[in-house]
Amino acid sequence: MSLPLRIGFEAPEYLLCLAVLPLIWYWGWQHLGVLGPVRRWVALTARTLVWAGIVAALAGIQLVWTNDRITVMYVLDQSESIPVAKRTAMLDYVIAAVSQHRNDSRGDRAGLIVFGRDASIEIPPYDDDVPPMRRLESLLERTDATNLEAALNLAQASMPEDTSRRIVIITDGNENIGQARAMASRVADAGIGIDVVPVVTEASDEILVEKIDLPSNIRKGQPFEARIVIDRQGEGLTEVDSDDSGDDGSRGTVRGRLRVKQQVAGDESLLLEQTIELAPGKNVFPMRHTIDQPAAYTYEAEFIPESEDDDVLTQNNSATGYTYVRGKGRVLLIHSPGKLDDFDLMISALRDANIEVAPMSTDRLFGSIAELQPYDAVILGGVPRVDSDSANKITSFSDAQIEMLVRNTQQLGAGLLMIGGPDALGAGGWTGTEIEKAMPVDFKIRNAKVNAVGALALIMHASEMAQGNYWQKKIAEAAIRQLGGSDLAGVLHWSPSGDRWLWGGSKGLLEVGPNRKAMLASLGRMTPGDMPEFDPAMRMAVAGLARTSAAMKHCIIISDGDPSPPSGAVIKAFKDNNITVSTVAVESHGTTGSTQLRRIAQSTGGKYYEVKSGRALPAIFQREARRVSRPLVFEPDGGAIPEIVFPHVALDGIDTAIPPISGFVMTQTKSSPLAQVVLRSPKPDTPENATLLATWNYGLGRSAVLTTDAGNRWASQWAQWPGYEKLHSQLVRWLMRPTGDTGQFSLATNVKDDRVDVIVTALSDDDQFLNFLDVAGSVLDPSLEPLPLRMEQVAPGRYSGSFPIDRAGTYFVNVLPGSGNAPLSTGVTVPYSDEFRYRQSNQALMAQLASLRPQDGQPGEVTSPLGEEITDELLASDAFRGGLPLARRIRDAWPWFVLIAAGLFFTDVLVRRVAIQFGFLKTWWDQWTGTRQPELATVARLDQLKKQKDAVTAAGANRRSSTRFEPTGVPSDSTSKSMDPRDEIPTKASQTTTGTQPAAPEQNADPSNYTERLLEAKRRARKK
Repeated sequence: MSLPLRIGFEAPEYLLCLAVLPLIWYWGWQHLGVLGPVRRWVALTARTLVWAGIVAALAGIQLVWTNDRITVMYVLDQSESIPVAKRTAMLDYVIAAVSQHRNDSRGDRAGLIVFGRDASIEIPPYDDDVPPMRRLESLLERTDATNLEAALNLAQASMPEDTSRRIVIITDGNENIGQARAMASRVADAGIGIDVVPVVTEASDEILVEKIDLPSNIRKGQPFEARIVIDRQGEGLTEVDSDDSGDDGSRGTVRGRLRVKQQVAGDESLLLEQTIELAPGKNVFPMRHTIDQPAAYTYEAEFIPESEDDDVLTQNNSATGYTYVRGKGRVLLIHSPGKLDDFDLMISALRDANIEVAPMSTDRLFGSIAELQPYDAVILGGVPRVDSDSANKITSFSDAQIEMLVRNTQQLGAGLLMIGGPDALGAGGWTGTEIEKAMPVDFKIRNAKVNAVGALALIMHASEMAQGNYWQKKIAEAAIRQLGGSDLAGVLHWSPSGDRWLWGGSKGLLEVGPNRKAMLASLGRMTPGDMPEFDPAMRMAVAGLARTSAAMKHCIIISDGDPSPPSGAVIKAFKDNNITVSTVAVESHGTTGSTQLRRIAQSTGGKYYEVKSGRALPAIFQREARRVSRPLVFEPDGGAIPEIVFPHVALDGIDTAIPPISGFVMTQTKSSPLAQVVLRSPKPDTPENATLLATWNYGLGRSAVLTTDAGNRWASQWAQWPGYEKLHSQLVRWLMRPTGDTGQFSLATNVKDDRVDVIVTALSDDDQFLNFLDVAGSVLDPSLEPLPLRMEQVAPGRYSGSFPIDRAGTYFVNVLPGSGNAPLSTGVTVPYSDEFRYRQSNQALMAQLASLRPQDGQPGEVTSPLGEEITDELLASDAFRGGLPLARRIRDAWPWFVLIAAGLFFTDVLVRRVAIQFGFLKTWWDQWTGTRQPELATVARLDQLKKQKDAVTAAGANRRSSTRFEPTGVPSDSTSKSMDPRDEIPTKASQTTTGTQPAAPEQNADPSNYTERLLEAKRRARKK
């Protein structure tokens, strides 16, 4: 039986200092004898305890509490390789096992963790049974992988250290992420036991479409052969003739349909569909094809078995392949619907320079970054972030599409050019987006001299639309984010106390820049009420907007149209102050409400919208918020003649006399030495806001901004200018991704386990190895996140690198094989996770995890397998059994020992320096009890000495007084010599001594003699 409390030492070697105790006792016994036996023993004891306390403190003394409580953490594998029925049975098993084996009186605890690609705590460890649950509440983001390492790590971190600990893993053992063995070893070293409940998957046939293999050097118009690899797996499969169909379904061939599709620019076409037969093992099916146009192509191969019994998982029945064919220099021009004609002159100039231009309207935008790969540069031709066609249909760039454009330049080396216009750059709502970060200028003006400020007021009315208040918060947030930092914004909403501003008090409108975060936070707390009338809110809005000095003032009203209409005076006030009002009708009450909102918008020069779905609202408000950015459009009187600031390659061969322009969009030059201003306007007088053309390098690519248009409105005089073609063609060619001959360089990839190997072979024109090249690479994963890729030379002319993969999809690889060489690009497609490649349980891994012995404990065990039904044999395994090291709770005690030693040190000093008589205690007791105290001989002797002292004192006084009053005279020498003062002056003691008392001794005239006799008497009395 072990004690619950023990003493431990952090540095026990210091306990050797206790060997000094005999010396302390020897020295103390010799020098403390004068204290008497009691005081000497007390002093020596105090010294011993002081030294022992100091030594214990140096040794780091600790108090250790032990207990036999056990915490069991059940770890459930919820990856998709385990059938759903068995994943459900795991929870039933945990509930039954905890209820049957947990010792409540001992205080045992149980908890639950679920894991797939990541791990999550379903139930933290607590001292009660697992409550009955029908399903797990933890929502794992991804279950397409098995990460045992993450689950073990989380289990160790979540269990309390004041109990014994054991982890019960319920899994099939097919880990494909992490290193469970290494993590389990660390868990065992921490004193944690591991049990394993195996989930055995039944042996069955499984068909995997492994890959569709495409050549890496496909040329335009050149036939190539694609190969589809299909693997048929299963226990006991052997190669047999196709005539042997097999009786048990596990041998022979499996029939099904093979379908191959091609996707390009969002269009899908069927290339192949035929019935095939699969023999056991790998099956390869070739397919010949020809690509006629340069573009990005995605191929998908899918196998559909005739019988469901021939295949268990459907997630691994298809695979994709990606390639793109590069032609001559090719750029993508994105334009607004119906405005392609504005770029006819530029398109002609680029095509004359042998640059192919592919137009794309904003209402048919790209859907993936793969669609951007055939283009060496992308041009945004005066397009706004949010656009609308003649039918008032709202279209916009999503955040994902903006991210694709930026990553295509930063990570994959493509060029990006933004061309100005009335709806472009900052005036087009691009402020604050990722594209602004990629440009050499900022779209937000920070110069106080430039009056490019807009003011926006939003009037919010609770509507009967589904989730009306939610969507009003979303659209107000979209409008606030659309505004520049110098713009003003305010929100009016109705509450039971009336109409009021959401922020700013009576002023209402505040500058967005320093208050943007606070504004967005206030929107989250907004609760618009059912506004009874428009007039009060519109009066407040026009008053707030009129007080501002903004160059553009705008108001937006969202309502269902049932408040009473505003007065004519309010409408007149909006007109007099040049304030436009746009209205948005949501779930309006018939024709009356819609007509009222339409009339408000038309009378003030605004726009009227009518929507039935809240999802359309944010784009509308983003578009309307652009109105306050109109002051960024600068159209100087008499135009402006561009000035050359930097001799860029885009201006090679161009006459310095550049025709004037009539306008452009003001921007703010970035404070970066990489940003190069090529052309600038002499107006306005703030050069940082007068940029016409600026360029810079951004990541692996280049970007540029031309703040004027392509020549339709502001740069119309450039149409007849001979340098127009050179300027645009040379600028675009400078931006384009290099497209030189890559025939001497080859790029290959290989998918292995959870990584992709990238191999580059470099040869010179005479087929000699190119060594010591500075090879750089970049990778974008399917979610457009960059991945690290470090290329190193591993052999003559051979460079290698790798990057991890953790999800299915296409990974884009871009490698630059040394300075001056064209980049090598390819796509690596991962069709599905490795979770769907393995079907048999990993018994070896599970046995190895359970065999680990925790420190001072016993190894775990592998229980009987978990099936769809819970068996008694499985429940017989007790996870709350012993065999684990006792839990310890340690607390440092050395500070208390230092304190006690310090107190005992003062006790030692007190005993040696102060003699305390305790006789008064007995006297008090005798007085309290009435007991007469016997006269002690010692007291009598002390009284006698006191009387003798008094007698001597009196005799000395008499002698001095008699001498003082004697007549003057000098005795003879003989008389003086013969006289003895003791004979002439009798002592007082001798005159008063009774017969029962001893005679007083002779008194010596020298006082020192008396003192010595008195001390001698005291010593004699003490010895007795």
